[in-house]
Amino acid sequence: MVDEKREFVISKQVLRSGTSIGANVKEALRGQSRADFAAKMNIALKEASETEYWLELLTESEYLTESQGLDILADCQEIIKLLTSIVKTTYSNS
Repeated sequence: MVDEKREFVISKQVLRSGTSIGANVKEALRGQSRADFAAKMNIALKEASETEYWLELLTESEYLTESQGLDILADCQEIIKLLTSIVKTTYSNS
């Protein structure tokens, strides 16, 4: 029962940070300025990094199988690469 509660808490964190990525990207696309766009994309990047942490924790604690964890982490890391590139490009073009 304690393990299920821990898994629920961690899974809830993944859901929160993971959905926040998309919400911040959506806000960035409607940004009022380049600075606003960059700030929202940077927040999305931070949320993606947090999501990566929670996914690593779920995998290390064996709530996800190694295969599941690695697949999902690879997707998350690809999102991090994309957001990193967007943020760097946006700031360098400012």
